[in-house]
Amino acid sequence: MGKKRCGWCIGDPLYESYHDLEWGVAVRDDATLFEFLLLETFQAGLSWITILRKRENFRKAFDGFDYHKIAGYGPDKVASLLENPGIIRNRLKILSSITNAQAFIKIRREYGSFSDYFWAFTDGKRIVNEIGDYRLTPATSPLSDLISNDLKKRGFKFVGSTVVYAHMQATGMVNDHEITCFRYGEV
Repeated sequence: MGKKRCGWCIGDPLYESYHDLEWGVAVRDDATLFEFLLLETFQAGLSWITILRKRENFRKAFDGFDYHKIAGYGPDKVASLLENPGIIRNRLKILSSITNAQAFIKIRREYGSFSDYFWAFTDGKRIVNEIGDYRLTPATSPLSDLISNDLKKRGFKFVGSTVVYAHMQATGMVNDHEITCFRYGEV
C-alpha cells in the first residue's frame, strides 16, 4: 500500500509529485515566492493542474521567473507572450505580471526581501490547520483577506483573497495537508 496523500492530488503523477515535494513546504526565498505568485495569478479562474502542466512553458516564456527582467517587459515582449501557445494568453494577466514584478521589487526595497514582508504577517510562523477532508478546506481566510488588501494597496493585480490563500498554502505559510496525509507532519 502506498503513502496516504491529500485527496485532491490522487491519480495524476504530476499533481502527486507537486504535492509530495513542493506544496506546503515553507518557502523563504524571493525567487520561489515570486514564481508561485506569478503562476497563481495566472491560475485565477482555472485549475492548478492546468498551470502545473504549463509551468515549464511559463518558466521559459518569463525568463526563469526573473522579476527584474519581467518588471522591464515592454510592448514587444507582451506581444510575443500573447502569441505563445504554451502559456495562458490572457492580456490582463500578462500585464499584471509586469505590474506585480515592479511592485514586488518595491516591497523588496522597503523590507529587504519579499519573504520578510510576506512572513511578517505571521511573525515568521506557519499556520497549521487540521483538515480532515480537503473538500472542507477554506478558499480564503481573514489573513488572506488582509494580505490581499495590502498587496492591492501596493499595486498588485490578480491577488484576490483566493489567490493569496492558494499562495499561502503553496509556499507553506499555512499547512493545509489533510491530517492523514504523510506530508502533514513533514512540512
